[in-house]
Amino acid sequence: MILTVTLNAALDVTYGVDSLRPRTSHRVGTAHRRAGGKGVNVARVLAALGHDVTVTGLAGGPTGALLREDLRAVAGLRDELVPVAGESRQTVTVVSGDDGDATVFNEQGPKVSSREWRAFADRFAVLVREASVVTLCGSLPPGLPSDAYARLVRTAAGAGALTVLDTSGPPLLDALGAGPDVVKPNAAELAAATGCADAAEGAARLRALGARSVVVSSGPDGLLADTPGGRLRAAPPERLAGNPTGAGDACVAALAAGLAGGADWPVVLREAVALSAAAVARPVAGDVDAGVHRRFRTAVIVEELHAPQSH
Repeated sequence: MILTVTLNAALDVTYGVDSLRPRTSHRVGTAHRRAGGKGVNVARVLAALGHDVTVTGLAGGPTGALLREDLRAVAGLRDELVPVAGESRQTVTVVSGDDGDATVFNEQGPKVSSREWRAFADRFAVLVREASVVTLCGSLPPGLPSDAYARLVRTAAGAGALTVLDTSGPPLLDALGAGPDVVKPNAAELAAATGCADAAEGAARLRALGARSVVVSSGPDGLLADTPGGRLRAAPPERLAGNPTGAGDACVAALAAGLAGGADWPVVLREAVALSAAAVARPVAGDVDAGVHRRFRTAVIVEELHAPQSH
């Protein structure tokens, strides 16, 4: 089983407009509302691929009830979200038809009490015993300590589960000492965390701080991976227009599935790029286009950049 953790789950609202212009009103062409947050999107992709997935995290209030209701409608997903008193957040994504770009508005999320955090940690410790891989994704809601992910990584390791971490800022840096198996920042998050403009240098720095492997996503330019076996780059065969907001989550899904299956890194990266592209081709995060996935997975180019390195 793959366990996905979304501590700041959300009800995702996606609006499609012909064009996005400041200081004017817009007529919405399409509107989608569904359970979201990065880990939930990861779980949706994994379930669509046929994996056994459990969703946990925090949810509360009427918005939390709506997102849990939506989760229960997704075949193959087991809902183990832990209730909190505060109201779960909403996120709003506006996708512009004229350039395919996305503008995202993220609410902070509910303030979580120390008692609620302890309740979640206790539940996580039980769930992780069933998991082979755990994904830890997204921002932390107010009230949680910045080392929250570090604690969960250590709990997962103690239970024999591998971890994929996708977060940014202090929660990312604080978790490195716990030794997550894979860390997946995007290029901007990596630069902010390390001060390195060069992705290869930044990835090496995260590994030196404790990450076993680092996969850096650079949007349409593909992925850079720094692993114990060497440094690799995976590039898509072509660029696609669409909604990029779910691409990183699809990438995490591929990394988790690859770890669960014991796949070699070139295979994992090829699948990660293909799934990311397949997510861009769909209008809402958490979905992938099966046709794009099939077409890209045999065409992604993976190259080794240099010999294995030790850390």
